[in-house]
Amino acid sequence: MGTEVVAPLLSNLIHMVRPTRVLEVGMGYTTLFLARALAEVDRAIEDERQALVEKTEPYLRDGRDLDEKWIETTPALLVPGFYNRRRATRFIAVDDLSDEHSSARRVGEALHEVGLADRVTVVNGQLRDCREALPEGFAPIDFAWVDAWECLYFFEHFWDLIDPDGGLLVMHYLMTYPEGEAILEYIADSQRLRAGEFEVLSLLEGQKLRQNSLTVIRKTAGTKPKTYAEQGQVFPMDGRFREEANTLLENARGHRLRGSDR
Repeated sequence: MGTEVVAPLLSNLIHMVRPTRVLEVGMGYTTLFLARALAEVDRAIEDERQALVEKTEPYLRDGRDLDEKWIETTPALLVPGFYNRRRATRFIAVDDLSDEHSSARRVGEALHEVGLADRVTVVNGQLRDCREALPEGFAPIDFAWVDAWECLYFFEHFWDLIDPDGGLLVMHYLMTYPEGEAILEYIADSQRLRAGEFEVLSLLEGQKLRQNSLTVIRKTAGTKPKTYAEQGQVFPMDGRFREEANTLLENARGHRLRGSDR
C-alpha cells in the first residue's frame, strides 16, 4: 500500500518526539508500527528514568556537583526534567472500515497477534463525524497521522486540536497529482497568511508513481523555549538541572515508599 518506507519513518518520529496523544486517520500497515513504537518509548522512558536516578543519587547524596562525567555516564545526555512528567499514552485510530480492499479490517487481528491490541482505541466511523467521539482530555494532540483522502478536511477542522507547542500533523501522498498539489498550495497560502503558526516539509519518494510522499506540518504557534545550554555550550548544572534532579529523586523515593506500603 505504499507505506513500506513511511511506516518505519513514522516509528522513528515517535521515538524522536515521544508523543503521548497520537491520532491516526486511516488504519493499515502503519497502525502496528505506531502502536509498537509507543510501547517501546514507554518502556524506554521507564528504563531511562530508573537509570538516571541511579546515576544521580550518589552525586546528590554526597553533595557533589553534577558535572560533565554525569552528563556522559549512561544514560547519557538526558534532561532530568523530562522524566519528572508522568506519561499517560493514548493512541486513537479512526477508520470507517468500509473499504473491502483496505488492510484496515485486518489490523485488529494483527494487533492481537503481536500483543498490541490494548495500545489502540479504534473509532469506527467517518472522520467528519468522529470529532465528538474522541475521548475527553485527548487534546491537544501531539502527533496526528492522516493516511486518507480527508487531509484538507482534517487541516481545516482538526488543526485547532494539534498541540501549539510543536505538535506534528503528518499527511500521506499529496505530491505528484493535481488534487494533492492543490491541497499543498492551500496549506502554503495559509502559512503565508498565518505567519509563525506552523512549518511545512514535504518529502518525495521519486521512484514511485503514487503513495509517494509525506508532508509534515509542525505547529509553532505556542512553542515554548527549550534552551538547555548557555552561551559556549555551558550547561547550568548547579541551577535548573540540579533542581530537576532533586525532584526526580524525591519522586523516586515517594514511588518506592508507596510500593512498600502495598
